[in-house]
Amino acid sequence: MRVSKPAEKLPSLKAPETAILSRVDRREFIKASSLAAGALTFGAPALLRGQNLNSKLNIACIGIGGKGRSDTDACAGENIVALCDVDTGSDAYQTQTKKYPSAKFYKDFRQMLDQMGNQIDAVTVSTPDHMHAIVASMAMKRNKAVFCQKPLTQTIYEARYLRNMAHDRKIVTQMGNQGSASDGLRRAVETIQDGLIGQVHEVHVWTNRPVWPQAMERPAGEDAVPATLDWDTWIGPAPMRPYIGSRNPKDRNGIYEPFNWRGWQNFGTGALGDMACHTVNMPFRALDLDYPSEIEAISLGQMNKETYPVGSKIRFAFPKRKGRIPVEHPHLFHHYRKIEHDPVTLWWYDGGQPDPAARGGHDLSNKPPIELTADIVALQGKVPESGCLLIGDGGTVFSPDDYGTNFFIKLKGEEKFVHYLKHPAMAQYPERIPRNHHAGNLGLAHAQEWLAAVKENKPETCYSRFDITARLTEIMLLGCVSLRAGQKIEWDGPKMVAKNCPQAAQFIRRQDRFGWALS
Repeated sequence: MRVSKPAEKLPSLKAPETAILSRVDRREFIKASSLAAGALTFGAPALLRGQNLNSKLNIACIGIGGKGRSDTDACAGENIVALCDVDTGSDAYQTQTKKYPSAKFYKDFRQMLDQMGNQIDAVTVSTPDHMHAIVASMAMKRNKAVFCQKPLTQTIYEARYLRNMAHDRKIVTQMGNQGSASDGLRRAVETIQDGLIGQVHEVHVWTNRPVWPQAMERPAGEDAVPATLDWDTWIGPAPMRPYIGSRNPKDRNGIYEPFNWRGWQNFGTGALGDMACHTVNMPFRALDLDYPSEIEAISLGQMNKETYPVGSKIRFAFPKRKGRIPVEHPHLFHHYRKIEHDPVTLWWYDGGQPDPAARGGHDLSNKPPIELTADIVALQGKVPESGCLLIGDGGTVFSPDDYGTNFFIKLKGEEKFVHYLKHPAMAQYPERIPRNHHAGNLGLAHAQEWLAAVKENKPETCYSRFDITARLTEIMLLGCVSLRAGQKIEWDGPKMVAKNCPQAAQFIRRQDRFGWALS
């Protein structure tokens, strides 16, 4: 392990990039060679024909366990040239290095980018939350396209930073909330925007998370770090702490890694970070949600300075706001039409009341009030473990899954919910959001959308590009800030300041450990 470099001053995102951006990199060559393919029949030179034989991207995958395994496999049609993971003792290491034998392996992503930077076109980032922005910004500084798992970052400052960086450098980006690839989610977004249920004033979103330990204090003691694990790099920008492995000999999951980091405030973002970028994705887009004015969190059970509670109920208040949507048949002067949204309150529910014997340590009882879910029970026989309910002046929309891929409609005066594919009202709303036409499951299609955009150098064709998903991430992370601050937050979005709560600043922007900084 090399010695970490001293922290550098954060670069200005407006700094000139002429030296970097003026060069023709591999992605520009791939785009040019792909466009030139059609010229072969017109006598293109033999050199060009030879160069065009290999138009695959060179992909480096950072974090190959857990979700990183499927993120890597989703790019298998390209050239997987590098794999990086801090743990060589995992099953994922054995599986993935055998599956991609020509890929160089690294434990430290910094060494990988330093040594192979000019051989890499794009990277996937599938690390714990606290590493996302550190890794992604280093890759983006080198002008690499980035696919980063949700939540995009661990802090609001980092989300804003990556959003600006991607915009200024015109980087092709995608966040890994794969429900975005579904036709159902995009259909819900466009029809709600077009007035399917009128003005929406209430949104209720709930989840069965956490399914990992939370509401714990830090254990005492210290275990020997396994020889296969680079603990310093795993800790990254967080304050250093002793390694502690599993307290159950039959359980390979340690106190922190490879999975239980989600509940720890220094490494994860709790249930909000794990699921809100999925379950809130549809209403966030449909209602053009931006900066909330107030965020108020109530914890269920213990809330300490180490981990998130086993349940929380969080209120996000959004003021009036405007949105722009593309018109079906654009003409010379008008490609978009403006819409105005009334104030809306979004309620988030995770976990439940403490139950040490249950999975995740809670009873899964934290859901919307029963008077709001009677129609859902009539439809499905029970309230599902996860869901999303939008209540409008003209009706309601209910999505029963984690990703918003499926939804039901009950308009004002109707007796029950009807599936959107069978509801007659849908016929009046044209399809105007481009669909993801890539084959495979949602995870594969979502990654393929990003890969196609990289080859074409069209950042705008990624439905979950950082310009959009950084805003979603910021909103959800404000729930974490309110939980950690222990009070209601009055939010000034443009200034990134909790106006009534100066102690929240430490949770809005993390103080990185020496030697670790955003690039």
